[in-house]
Amino acid sequence: MITTIPSNHERFRIRLTILSKRPFHLGIRLYNPLYPNSYYFRRKAFFKESGVVREFIVSMPVSPKSLEMEIYDKNSSNDKSFEIQAVRVEKMPEIKMWATDQQYQFFEFAVNFSEKAGYVSPGFYQSSDGEFLFQYLPTITDAFGNELITPARTHRKMPRVQISRKLFLGYTIPIRVAILAHEGCHWFLNTRSQTTADLCGIKQYLDYGFPTIEAVYAVTKVFGNTPEMVGRSQISRTKQVINFIENYKANEQATI
Repeated sequence: MITTIPSNHERFRIRLTILSKRPFHLGIRLYNPLYPNSYYFRRKAFFKESGVVREFIVSMPVSPKSLEMEIYDKNSSNDKSFEIQAVRVEKMPEIKMWATDQQYQFFEFAVNFSEKAGYVSPGFYQSSDGEFLFQYLPTITDAFGNELITPARTHRKMPRVQISRKLFLGYTIPIRVAILAHEGCHWFLNTRSQTTADLCGIKQYLDYGFPTIEAVYAVTKVFGNTPEMVGRSQISRTKQVINFIENYKANEQATI
């Protein structure tokens, strides 16, 4: 099932209630129908048996003019495996992001670029005030021309980020934002610590209202590209981010 949502660049949440009629793999996708590689949300879920009712909450802190939502059975061309019991759209709270003006401007620039990264060409992209620069490369390479697996990296002495177009094309918009927020924190905090940049970037990402599940993907996808490079430090780093997200969610619910 594909539904068009007149999103009009608004902030909102979608609550979906799905009933399974038999065991199946559910897919949910929200995307800008006018441009390729412009997914605002992707999720899959397995229903083990019939008669199961589950609610899915999709956070949309940014949206295009018009949005398409696709809900489907991943293993079938028809929708006989499930029933959509309810679709509710609600406004999201205002942004409460604790950051300096400069950090907020960088984050807004990162969001704007992430929305168009799926279809723009390699090149240089500068923020409106000229302070920040993204160098969108076909791939990121080392001094010998060897392709690196990192999706982005920051110049430590100036606010310039190199970004791999090859990798960014496969990411959702929220994952791109999380990666760029991480890189911005490296520069603003002048730190080499990956964990420090992780937690700083994820905090900004969550404060802005992006989905928590995509934040986890943002960490696991980078390492998932090359499993042989996942060592004890990377596993520890991922656990720290997940614990941070869980604590963030618990504190947020406690204040409602």
